[in-house]
Amino acid sequence: MTTHTAVRPPPPPTSGSDFARLSKKIADAGLMGRRPGYYTARITAVAALYAGGWTAFVLVGASWWTLAVAAFLALVFGQVALVAHDVAHRQVFRRRKASEISGRIAGNAGIGMGYGWWQDKHTRHHANPNHEELDPDLNPDVLVWSQKQARAAKGLPRLIGRTQAFTFFPLLTLEGFNLHVAGVRALANRSLKNRTLEGTLLIAHFAVYLAALFLVLPPGMAIAFLAVHQCLFGVYLGSIFAPNHKGMPTLTGKDRPDFLRRQVLTSRNVSGGWLTDLALGGLNHQIEHHLFPSMPSPHLRKAKAIVRHYCEELGVDYVETGLITSYRQALTSLHRAGAPLRQARVPVQG
Repeated sequence: MTTHTAVRPPPPPTSGSDFARLSKKIADAGLMGRRPGYYTARITAVAALYAGGWTAFVLVGASWWTLAVAAFLALVFGQVALVAHDVAHRQVFRRRKASEISGRIAGNAGIGMGYGWWQDKHTRHHANPNHEELDPDLNPDVLVWSQKQARAAKGLPRLIGRTQAFTFFPLLTLEGFNLHVAGVRALANRSLKNRTLEGTLLIAHFAVYLAALFLVLPPGMAIAFLAVHQCLFGVYLGSIFAPNHKGMPTLTGKDRPDFLRRQVLTSRNVSGGWLTDLALGGLNHQIEHHLFPSMPSPHLRKAKAIVRHYCEELGVDYVETGLITSYRQALTSLHRAGAPLRQARVPVQG
């Protein structure tokens, strides 16, 4: 049973540590300061797109053009999820209560994602990124992330693991549905804070969402809308998070470097301009985000030069690739992890 905790920045670093010296450089550059104007504009824009998408859904009505609206709303739902992410990390509001209220409005009510469940999971990921036993994002529940996991795999992971590099993106079409199911299942966990409120908001979202689909559209068209919307939403979310750690070194057992190296060596940045920042919500600067999770996302690009130069001084590998290269490295790693399962199927020659 997991315990729900807030996503917080790392504890104050030990004086004189490598991370402490980097933190001072970042603080001196003013990069930990709040950006209320930026987040006001961003949240207003995302809310307007959300409202506009559902208005277009009603206006288009019972036409197959509604599937174009479904694709648009899949992108908007992804942007809402990114706003919820920044809120959870206290990038937007200083106070916990404001963060929790906003996070539940965006997550539970806005896109049907269990905010409390996701927050706990994401907190544990940040504490131990790419650690096979401690990072929940590396649980071998569907895919295997290392050859060690492949050798121990049973059931679905054993079946899928053989060809998981080829099925990874098709499987992302189910990620939106998985977020909904996981959020509902988490309501049974008594350690989840405010689970009555979270459950009420989730049920309200699903009720309004499904009612809108089946009141405005004929049944077949409503099901098609739901499939396109949720599948593309899952692909978009997976495409945002896959480049960040997949294919980077994994840790096991007591292998726990100091905070700076634990975050830098397991993370990958994705190069690009403002469009990349917009599409990936700033998470293309994954190294900086993991080092300073409460840093407002528009400051991450500015922090990159400081962090990269500092890592070069320390001799710590700092990885940045293009988006396509990051996907290729992630898929190559998945294919390599599944090798023991493919070898197990090779018949022994007499």
